[in-house]
Amino acid sequence: MASAVLAGSTGLVGSNILSQLLAHPSFSTVHAYSRRELPNPDGSTKLKPITSTETASWRPSFPRDQKLSIIFSALGTTRAQAGGFENQRKIDYDLNVELATAAKEAGVETYVLISTNGANSKSWVGYPKMKGELEDAIKGLEFKHTVILRPGLIVGERNDSRPPEAALRGLAKGLRSLTPALTDFWAQDASVIARAAVNAGVQCVEGQKEGGVWMMDMGEIVKLGKA
Repeated sequence: MASAVLAGSTGLVGSNILSQLLAHPSFSTVHAYSRRELPNPDGSTKLKPITSTETASWRPSFPRDQKLSIIFSALGTTRAQAGGFENQRKIDYDLNVELATAAKEAGVETYVLISTNGANSKSWVGYPKMKGELEDAIKGLEFKHTVILRPGLIVGERNDSRPPEAALRGLAKGLRSLTPALTDFWAQDASVIARAAVNAGVQCVEGQKEGGVWMMDMGEIVKLGKA
């Protein structure tokens, strides 16, 4: 059985990844980073929280003494929550790279990143450029397996959406009630993205995939997330 680390365990996708890891028979232990206490409604003994409001302590707290198989990252924030783009970058880029580097140093072989559709380090736009730079940095660490998911609009209950984003989520939810075919190509449910991430990670850990970089677009996310 595998032992996992999860960063971003309270976000929309990350909380779904956490629930699925705790329920999945392939995982024996889940070390989950969080700034606040994590819910564990079923009282799972798999959950090993790493809780601190000081993110500077997260890298030193990496469970290096454990035999870890995989790290998942759905870690990220918004510009509004962070108080500006510079602070957002400290979480979305700097902290992600710090934890990925700690995982590499600890011998973790599989890294799964929730990125975004349109990520491009050569973009003139700040957010997709930052996400593209993060992807490049993770690839540069040369894990045996690097899985990068690029979802579109993430559908689910979110309290911090800006009005235009909330309107798009409402539209996606309404269209999805008619048929998923109307939204799968531009918006995906957080639970589907999480399931795709976990399923992909399991395939890598269990030797079902060759080593290298696995870039997963929206179509493949939907296919694997609904398998």
